[in-house]
Amino acid sequence: MRVWMVLPAYNEADNLPPVFDGCRHLMAETYNLDLKLIVVDDGSTDETVEVTRTHGDGLSVEILENGTNRGLAATFMRGMVAAARQAGPHDVIMCMDADNSHLPGQLQRMIRNIQEGRDVVIASRYQPGATIRGVPLSRRVLSRGMSLLFRAVYPIAGVRDYSCGFRAYRAAFLQEALASQGNRVFATEGFACMVGILLRLAKQGAVFGEVPIILRYDQKVGETKMKVGSTIARTLLVLLRERLDWADRKPRRWATALSRAFAALRSRSVRPAS
Repeated sequence: MRVWMVLPAYNEADNLPPVFDGCRHLMAETYNLDLKLIVVDDGSTDETVEVTRTHGDGLSVEILENGTNRGLAATFMRGMVAAARQAGPHDVIMCMDADNSHLPGQLQRMIRNIQEGRDVVIASRYQPGATIRGVPLSRRVLSRGMSLLFRAVYPIAGVRDYSCGFRAYRAAFLQEALASQGNRVFATEGFACMVGILLRLAKQGAVFGEVPIILRYDQKVGETKMKVGSTIARTLLVLLRERLDWADRKPRRWATALSRAFAALRSRSVRPAS
């Protein structure tokens, strides 16, 4: 069995070395772990590609370059499709953030859950034992509210965290989904792509499971690349579209309106008292 780790990366030159160190440490402790990294560079303007080439010693690393910035959804899709095409049916395909907030040491627990019979395993913020460091309270409250909304509108057995991108997928199941749905499995823009693929795989009949995450935002260098307002707007649209079984449209006017509304509410909440 080989484990394929997809790392979408945009300007992560400062964060990738500790991620690679974590992978090397894990492989040294787990002598039989066959780990292949696929770093997908999304048109970075820093030295992400150079750092990947120079700091990947002792690791099997494949670099895919977008050339220009295409966004998380396209970058995630490219890496996952590349892994699915190369993987054997008994392999595990994983994805995690390249900003050093997700820890490679959690791979073993997630892989074990796949081997126990699950098709998708999520590192969840809402399982007992989860630890979160460095995430603002307002962001945590918002994430919790979105989780409750998702579970009410589109409940999926075994899922509480719909948006965390740190996941493991059974290669055979992902390959079946791609064979039946094509790239439509990933057809969502922005950070909402993580919710989109979850809902599409649920329709495919996936067996889901979760493990508690250790999320270390305090370790990453640089600001978050997620725009909260537009992400919420697009995520809600994905949820509604899949719940109502809409065609795969891109209702940009509604997304823009919702994004502006959330941005206005956010600006009011942070406006200093006069």
